[in-house]
Amino acid sequence: MKKVYTTGQVAKICKVAPRTVSKWFDSGRLRGYRIPGSQDRRIPRDNLLRFLKEYGMPLGELEAEVYNKVLVVGADGPLQAMLREHLRETDDFRLEVAASGFEAGIRAESFHPDCIVIDMAIGRIEAGQIAQNLKRSEDHATTILIALTSDEPGEEIYRLGFNDGFKKPFDGALLAERVKRLIAQKKNED
Repeated sequence: MKKVYTTGQVAKICKVAPRTVSKWFDSGRLRGYRIPGSQDRRIPRDNLLRFLKEYGMPLGELEAEVYNKVLVVGADGPLQAMLREHLRETDDFRLEVAASGFEAGIRAESFHPDCIVIDMAIGRIEAGQIAQNLKRSEDHATTILIALTSDEPGEEIYRLGFNDGFKKPFDGALLAERVKRLIAQKKNED
């Protein structure tokens, strides 16, 4: 992960001309520093991210670094609302929802989630198949899988490939904290 970018690199990320980035820099909108004895500008990563968010610009290749992506499968409306309340975009979370195993596969391929929360109410067999299919895929081998069950999570969920399980009903804040901790651990290992 780059810590500092040149104006050319920022231009590629923003899909603009390098001169445009220089104008942003010179006007003070995009903060950074100049290389001593040179006209070259450097933009620290945090300043670039702040700028992109402030002006509502797409994050492009930086999106995976910035947002923690969570796919929720088979959850009912109240459960979705609870997760959205605790995993907000303002806290760098993006949530997507899938109603079925088929839809989960399609969403996982396009969304590239860090964590997938699967409500076992869609059926133990279907939930197990989703977990096993994802774990077999090289793209999702490290994706965190969390099962939501109506009974105490047992060894079965770990055999299916889940990283953790929560018994319903549960405290949404507790699940959100667990999701945040698991994603942070995953990103530190990458």
